Amino acid sequence: MSSSGKGQSVAKSAKDLQASWDYALAGMRGDQKKIIVEEFIRFDSEITLLTIKQVKGKTLYCPPIGHRQERGDYQESWMPGKVPPRLLKKAQLMAKKVTDALGGAGLFGVEFFLTKNDIYFSELSPRPHDTGLVTLMSQNLSEFELHLRAILGLPIPKIASTGPTASAVILAQKDLSAPVLTGIDKALAQAGTDLRLFGKPDARPYRRMGVALANGKTIAENLADARRKAAKAAAQVKVIGS
Repeated sequence: MSSSGKGQSVAKSAKDLQASWDYALAGMRGDQKKIIVEEFIRFDSEITLLTIKQVKGKTLYCPPIGHRQERGDYQESWMPGKVPPRLLKKAQLMAKKVTDALGGAGLFGVEFFLTKNDIYFSELSPRPHDTGLVTLMSQNLSEFELHLRAILGLPIPKIASTGPTASAVILAQKDLSAPVLTGIDKALAQAGTDLRLFGKPDARPYRRMGVALANGKTIAENLADARRKAAKAAAQVKVIGS
């Protein structure tokens, strides 16, 4: 039982196995003394497919979300992610198979690896997903609204895109108690940007303290514009001591 890369490592040969075992046990939640061993996939990119399993109604999918990770944690995400239609259909079928087997209702953040010719199931979160924070600006119903509607049996008549959108995380750089966030005015000075600040009571290196959101102009003009704006806005917010 782990999250956000904690306890995960790559064993490249038999001599790495003991160190990987020890690191996995040190990073796990609980004391099960069991680990998961997975094949290493040399993938080109990653996506999250937000999958909505309704109490009433069929399973729905948001457009794919592209994302980039470092240290096992999401750093930026963008919507829509680029996936060939054939592979997107395959991802939807896999997501439905897994979420049907798990049961329950709500929004699942299902992650996939993409190669040139195929797509591989990676993992899922049975809840709104961190990479899905981009939906706070990218569509009419955010992942949180979709989660609630699916569980409560409320209708989801249409999930409508508002255009190319990106998110970028605001990170702390060191241990701080009662941190203060500065530079918010600079971040919001760009047209088409917004912030969500998490209000965490303390900080540590690489802890996510918030997220910057940005719209691009048109998909053609493009997603790269949204990603640049989101990264710039996130960089302008600084986490300092009180």
